Amino acid sequence: MNIVDLGLVYRIHVAPQKVHVTLTMTTPACPMGSLIVHEAREAVGPLVPHGGDVEVELVWEPPWSPEMMSTHAKQALGWDG
Repeated sequence: MNIVDLGLVYRIHVAPQKVHVTLTMTTPACPMGSLIVHEAREAVGPLVPHGGDVEVELVWEPPWSPEMMSTHAKQALGWDG
C-alpha cells in the first residue's frame, strides 16, 4: 500500500522540466507529514529529466477522508464495510 492508495495524493502535474505533486495528510497533526513530503520528492526526483524541478505541495483542502482510499487500501485496513 502506498500514499496513492491511501488517497493522500490529490494531483500530479507534469510539465517540461517540472513535476508538481499536490498531497495531503490524514490530519494536520500527522507526525509523518515532513517525512512523507520528503519521500515523495525523493521518489519523483529520478523520473524528472536532468536539471528539472520537483515541487511537492502539502495542502489541507479538501480535507482527507477515508472515502478517498482505494478499494485495496480499504480492504487491507479493514474499512471495507
